[in-house]
This record gives sequence, C-alpha cells and structure tokens, in this order.
Amino acid sequence: MDLKEGEKVALVIGVQTPLGYTVLINEAYEGLLYKNEIFTELEEGLKTTGYIKKIRDDERIDVSLRPQGFENVIDRDMETILTKLNEKGFLLLTDKSSPESVKFQLQMSKKAFKRAVGSLYKKKKILIKEDRIELVK
Repeated sequence: MDLKEGEKVALVIGVQTPLGYTVLINEAYEGLLYKNEIFTELEEGLKTTGYIKKIRDDERIDVSLRPQGFENVIDRDMETILTKLNEKGFLLLTDKSSPESVKFQLQMSKKAFKRAVGSLYKKKKILIKEDRIELVK
C-alpha cells in the first residue's frame, strides 16, 4: 500500500453505513469516513478531497475530510469564524452552545470551534460575551 497517514487523497463517496460512508480512495483503495467526521451534506458518487486519518493493522483505512493535526485545521477554523463574524459582526455562539448549533452555523465540531475561538481570543481578534462572540473593532 502506497498511502501514508496525513496524505491528501481523492475520494469518491460510496454508500452510507451505520458508521458513516464507504469511500473509494485514489480510485484504488476502499476506506471509511466516520459520521462524526462529517460536517457537510454528502451523497453517493460525490468526488471530493480527503486525508488519510489512519491505516489500521488490518489494512483498513479511515479517512477525514479535514487535514489531520492541530496546526493543519486551526487556521482554517479561525478563518471560517472570522468570515462569519465579518458578515454579521457577531455570532450567537458560546462555549455553552450545543454541538448541533455549532455544526449548523459553522460546519465544524464544537471541539474545533472552542479551539479556534480560544486562539482568536488570545490574538485579541474577538470578544467573548455572555451570549455571543463579537469581532474586535
């Protein structure tokens, strides 16, 4: 197998299973995209880019739609939040918001949201209020 963990690959979305979606990787390998890794609508036959998350001992391959590792995703997540804030000036989300609300508004996990918000706050780009996040003016 000539794939490495973290590698960017071409995916074709397959059938939905109780665990997520089967995928065809680089038109050569089968893999699995777990449902907790999905933050957008997918349909069978969709071609997209993914990343090798893990190659297991039994040679089964787990994939993600996002690059792996903190450094690879934090910048993208911060940019997503800043884009939304530039559109509205605020987001009615906090660390108390439900994971579903975060997923609906930003298409990311609550964990990713909290990491990105923490980084933006440390960089003094946002203000965290009791009921929302605001862009620093």
